[in-house]
Amino acid sequence: MNILFLDAYYEPETIAYTHLEKDLIEGLISECQKINIICPTPTRGINQEIREKYKNIKLEKKYDGAVTVNRFSAPQEGKNPLIRAFRYFWCNFRTYQIAVKNNDIDIVFSNSTPPTQGALGALVAKKLSKKSKKKVPFLYNLQDIFPDSLVNSNLTHKGSVLWKIGRKLEDYTYRNADKIIVISQSFRKNLLAKGVAENKIEIISNWIDLDSVHPVDRKDNRLINDFNLDPTKFFVVYAGNFGAAQGADIVVKAAKQLQEYKDIQFVIFGGGPYFEDAKEQAQNLDNVFIHELMPQDRISEVYSLGDVALITCKKGTGNAGMPSKTWSIMACNTPIIASFDIDSDLADVISVSNAGSCVEPEDAFALSSAIKNNSKMSHCNTNNLELREYVFQNASKQTCVRKYLNIITALKN
Repeated sequence: MNILFLDAYYEPETIAYTHLEKDLIEGLISECQKINIICPTPTRGINQEIREKYKNIKLEKKYDGAVTVNRFSAPQEGKNPLIRAFRYFWCNFRTYQIAVKNNDIDIVFSNSTPPTQGALGALVAKKLSKKSKKKVPFLYNLQDIFPDSLVNSNLTHKGSVLWKIGRKLEDYTYRNADKIIVISQSFRKNLLAKGVAENKIEIISNWIDLDSVHPVDRKDNRLINDFNLDPTKFFVVYAGNFGAAQGADIVVKAAKQLQEYKDIQFVIFGGGPYFEDAKEQAQNLDNVFIHELMPQDRISEVYSLGDVALITCKKGTGNAGMPSKTWSIMACNTPIIASFDIDSDLADVISVSNAGSCVEPEDAFALSSAIKNNSKMSHCNTNNLELREYVFQNASKQTCVRKYLNIITALKN
């Protein structure tokens, strides 16, 4: 089977989806599938030296020839929204030109970043079907629902010109996709409410590699010595961005309310546009340790450090999807306290798996009360928890990649 991947970003670039696609590709080639990737010259998350190197690499063979990467020149990605929009459309135009020259393609695969990528995948699949005089299915991997995500982040509003354009792109993509893989039950409900046929939609969670994320005993956790933390305290860990949708400022607010509880220590590893504000607010709080995000290879230490780990959102944004950190926290057998919409998928998972508790978002008193109640118990013996087994059954690489492979096989047949 020959599968055509239409990628706006591909390694050495790094985005949230990078490791998932790598796992999926490796799963496909393990079953003797051939993959052709079309993508622009890398620009995101790399230095100028790497970008210069890849300017001269237009064709690349990987995995002993099972994967072919076709790259084309594209402007460097910037922060100006107009320039970014121009780059998106240029990349879509060049991808289409290259894609429709392919022969013997069995499936077209695309994810949802950027928002025009789904419509591109539908157009390519249509053209290849006409060219080959056979049906070439289009498999769409929905990681972000546009334009809903812009509304949730207050970047636009329902009824705006941008929203109307987004809805037309969205409807066209869903109408022409043969299968749509969504990452959560709330995504499925969203699509059903927009009239998407139920038999088109499959739920497959984003996954983690349980071989690389695992519990670390406190006595073996290098973060204790690296940052001179007191191992006898009750650690409340938050790791993630301080951005518009995360509502992470609630963590520092809760810490302020719990200053008198000397046995509770907040440990924050952060980044994002509002992280400097968080550092400024926390600088006079003795119960807060705050630091930039740790490298991905230390995620096991970060989440194993916590007696509890926090997940937050801005009110009303919790149904945008399941936070990927959920699985990493649970894989480390660490309980969760979520300041999160209580009608969200996350709240359901916490309840079903008995992973912890969920309180209303943006309520510092509710969050601090939940933390205080947890700290009154003895330090959690995480070895007795079964959260990791829940992750294996529902969000492990082995389980989720197999679901993808089954869907792809069924589409071909």
